[in-house]
Amino acid sequence: MTTSVISDESAPAAPRPAPLLRVENLRTTIHTARGDLRAVDGVSLTLARGEMLGVVGESGSGKSVLGRTVMGLHRTGPTMTVSGLVEFDGQDVHAMSPRALRSMWGSDVGMVFQDPMTALNPVKRVGTHLTETLHAHRGLGRAAARGRAVELLDLVGIPDPARRITQYPHELSGGMRQRVVIAMALANDPKLLIADEPTTALDVTVQRQILDLLERLQRELGTAVILISHNLGVVAGRADRVAVMYGGRIAETAHAADLFVSPRHPYTEALLSAIPRLDDPPHARLRAIDGAPPDMVHPPAGCRFAPRCAYVHDDCTRELPVLASGRAGDESGHLAACFHPVANANRGER
Repeated sequence: MTTSVISDESAPAAPRPAPLLRVENLRTTIHTARGDLRAVDGVSLTLARGEMLGVVGESGSGKSVLGRTVMGLHRTGPTMTVSGLVEFDGQDVHAMSPRALRSMWGSDVGMVFQDPMTALNPVKRVGTHLTETLHAHRGLGRAAARGRAVELLDLVGIPDPARRITQYPHELSGGMRQRVVIAMALANDPKLLIADEPTTALDVTVQRQILDLLERLQRELGTAVILISHNLGVVAGRADRVAVMYGGRIAETAHAADLFVSPRHPYTEALLSAIPRLDDPPHARLRAIDGAPPDMVHPPAGCRFAPRCAYVHDDCTRELPVLASGRAGDESGHLAACFHPVANANRGER
């Protein structure tokens, strides 16, 4: 008796799972006395479940405003206008009612804000910061919430957690406070964690501990993470993908390894060149990017980076480039908003 195996190579491929987060043409315009400031100006991106996306760029590039708008903290009102789509787990965030948003915050989406020194209420004990969200979202009683708070502090690596929950924020170091903030964000096992400059004001050793913690929690809990930073070294080797922002727009996005090895946008190349190298001679001058970030009330015509770009052409000052691979058949997901990508220029193909 023979058994034949029939291989159907024409069978359709399994559909890709829907992304946890989908952002399309997102714009956040802040109304100021000088005019409308385009803090986020047409950003599109996706985030898969359990993925870590690094968002990097200079101060003022729109990173933090993007994170807050994605979370629904920035909405259309007297001082700003928000347009475009933010879809989280199939729901339109900006169509949600305030009550639905409050239910989503803390339970499905957690956020680590920039400064651990000011993110905690100085007149509340550490345990209260944690038990409040557990009462609100899980309905836990006092004893159960306290037990869960101790578990969370232990999870984020705080020694003697049973004693720490009785202390006030000023009794903890900066690194400890940042761990408390992370514990608060993870209290209800969110599907997405937005970490906005989570290592600000921390020394280098503590920075690494916090980043190792985020990476471990992402791996063990399966939480998707948006890691916002102005420091490329923070996302290197940790993020699955990286999006480089400049002037409220995404200048380049790629898998982390591809971006660091072969940047295509001149801005990304300039950022990488500005990082000090161990093999530089002693007293070598640090490399800087000439010029200043654009005034987003009156942004330059064409490419936002054109006034500072070493590869600028006439078309760069006339038209606004869109994210594209720039190569036929390239399905790597490496995209750059540039008419004259650096990788091509380096190969003499520009």
